[in-house]
Amino acid sequence: MVPQPTPRSSSSAAEVLRGRYTSRLPARLEDLAGPVTGRVELPLHVAWSGLRTYDLDRPRQRMSLYRTVLAEGQHGDLTALLDRNLLLDQWPVLRTLVSRHIRDVWEDSFPELARRTSTAA
Repeated sequence: MVPQPTPRSSSSAAEVLRGRYTSRLPARLEDLAGPVTGRVELPLHVAWSGLRTYDLDRPRQRMSLYRTVLAEGQHGDLTALLDRNLLLDQWPVLRTLVSRHIRDVWEDSFPELARRTSTAA
């Protein structure tokens, strides 16, 4: 018996991921009203493995929290846990730590992030 090729879906994996991240975006960066200092405990559906509590006053932990929330957070998590100014400040480095799909969706949706990248270079 000859194996049959599996049918290809009409959407590529990249399109699916892009759609998933786009659907989670806030309408505008100003909607990101999360904390800027102190300790933050991520919900289980965001940080389902490993570290769940982060200290925003420690730059590496703050960067790790943002990376995790961008990758795993839903719309409400993004607006409740991320802060617009912290995101803008960290973006030139943070964009190198997230997947290409996340980076592209955020920079395509919010040109001020892409501008931060070009001015930081």
